[in-house]
Amino acid sequence: MFNPADKIQDLQYFGEFGGVNPSISDSSTYTFLSAKTMFDTFEGNTDGCYLYSRHSSPSNLYLSEALAAMENTEAAHVTASGMGAITAVIMQFCKNGDHVVSSRTIYGGTYAFLKNYAPQFGIATTFVDITKIDVILNAITENTKIIYLETVSNPLLEVADVRKISEIAHERGIKVVVDNTFSPLSITPSLLGADVTIHSLTKYINGSSDTVGGVICGTRDFINALKDVNSGSCMLLGATMDSLRASSILKNLRTLHIRMKQHSFNGLYLAGRFEELGIKTVYPGLPSHPSHSLFKTMYNEHYGFGGMITIDAGSLEKANALMELMQERNLGYLAVSLGFYKTLFSAPGSSTSSEIPMDEQKEMGLSEGLVRISIGLDENIERTYQSMVACMKEVGVL
Repeated sequence: MFNPADKIQDLQYFGEFGGVNPSISDSSTYTFLSAKTMFDTFEGNTDGCYLYSRHSSPSNLYLSEALAAMENTEAAHVTASGMGAITAVIMQFCKNGDHVVSSRTIYGGTYAFLKNYAPQFGIATTFVDITKIDVILNAITENTKIIYLETVSNPLLEVADVRKISEIAHERGIKVVVDNTFSPLSITPSLLGADVTIHSLTKYINGSSDTVGGVICGTRDFINALKDVNSGSCMLLGATMDSLRASSILKNLRTLHIRMKQHSFNGLYLAGRFEELGIKTVYPGLPSHPSHSLFKTMYNEHYGFGGMITIDAGSLEKANALMELMQERNLGYLAVSLGFYKTLFSAPGSSTSSEIPMDEQKEMGLSEGLVRISIGLDENIERTYQSMVACMKEVGVL
């Protein structure tokens, strides 16, 4: 059985002087021993030679290789941000006149790019309920080039049937692009048929909320096409990761399996206790989640259901009061993002999903009182639970 953590553990790199971490390549450009080698490198006909750090660098390739191994793909390419990865993939696959079928519940920046920005280049998008296969089928046109989805959607935690969606897409020559940011190690989209897997490295994979980054995992041919000096969207759009950041993320990647187990343990514990109290709680690990059984057919049980929970506080006022009080009581931070060692909470409708118009938020079930919680690595999760309940009672959520 494929275990992504084993693949990370099996990687072995030596630094230039025998260090246990690979040396950092702190150069923007690289020399050649001959003019012909420079020419061949420009043409993509050399291995082991570096041209310019916007194209690739040793430090970035170390991290890319590790992430490709983790996601069971032939190759990967790291970018300066998650959006740098997302937009590059979409622009590489799509041109004027092409069409995208996308989940309606996705990260707000991705939604804004597909809804507002891509149409300027003649790329149209139909947003669908990704949990309904018949709706996906009805949205596909002869110009559809990709189906874009998140394994577990932001912020409603809807779960996509990646295997079934990949089957229907490939029957029609359509590529499947999966943002797996919420589910590293838990789900491996390539094993389910996905063509490209994307992560915002900013979140769980880095885990310390001190940098932004992205990665694109796919076939070697696709990754090379992204880096092509004449037509590659990563090369030409320029979302290049800094070598120092790549080195830092690679070190943090080594502990991802330990962190994901704790995030998932804490997430399941809190979600179950909240639901017992009668709070409207959404978490893929709960049997009450509409896609709980589906998730179990796709996941690597060692790493659980993830650390993302949503609860409904009833109104935006109560949601804000709860989050402010929890921050005051040192239960976490009122902040966007996720995957930090401390708990983070936000009201998605007015933050990470604010790019989605209010009427569309209501249509997809994104209520004003929704609180998204990225549960941290708390050692005593019962203590955290009791403190959160006290906050809920104080602001009238309970």
